[in-house]
Amino acid sequence: MATEKLAATIAGEMCLSKDPGGSMKKWREIFGVTQTELADYLKISSSTLSDYEGGRRKSPGIGVVKRLVTSLIDIDSNRGGKVAKQLEKDFKPKKEIFDTHEFFAVIKGTDFMKKIGGICVANQSRLKETKVYGYTIIDSLKVILEVPVHEYMQLYGKTPDRALLFRFVENGRSPMIAVKIGRFSTDMKPTVVVLHGKLSPKNVDPIAIKIAESEKIPLIITDKPIEEIKAELGKFES
Repeated sequence: MATEKLAATIAGEMCLSKDPGGSMKKWREIFGVTQTELADYLKISSSTLSDYEGGRRKSPGIGVVKRLVTSLIDIDSNRGGKVAKQLEKDFKPKKEIFDTHEFFAVIKGTDFMKKIGGICVANQSRLKETKVYGYTIIDSLKVILEVPVHEYMQLYGKTPDRALLFRFVENGRSPMIAVKIGRFSTDMKPTVVVLHGKLSPKNVDPIAIKIAESEKIPLIITDKPIEEIKAELGKFES
């Protein structure tokens, strides 16, 4: 039943999206499936799938979308079903502590940083390869004090391929420790971490930078008003 609901949700987004091809690509990448692998499973050419995802071919009908979604879930099932299990979880996020948002299509790490008016203080070279499918805004102090470690998975919404944006940050050490602890308890880590507050590259805690470097996570700082950030990123939300 949960799998059917998941399939219907994904198919519905693809059909209703302003950019169906971008949505198809997003979900294929969330499931970690290559174009060639999916095309072989669907028994179509890779170029046909590429044309769909790139918007060069007329948007597929519901029949094709249904086959595509079923194929993604089947491929994931053959690998142990880890992605589907994560997506099927009926999370009830603590809205007063964190708030999750999803994107219709992927945003590159470099573009994400520009939109939030950020400065990268660790692993900047990795931003070019980083893909962001959503973000979660987190009250730094409350998540550390009030959220049990076993509930950290709630931070990741539909996918860990997202930015975690920590608010009310003084130096960044506590948020990065929370990310590291969360990885051990959930086997997940974000693609980007954002520290929001009155920070400069010089006063970010060295331990925070060290953790970011060891975990290979781009670390960004910004003091752009949070509502402006949400408004800018809202243009890409599902």
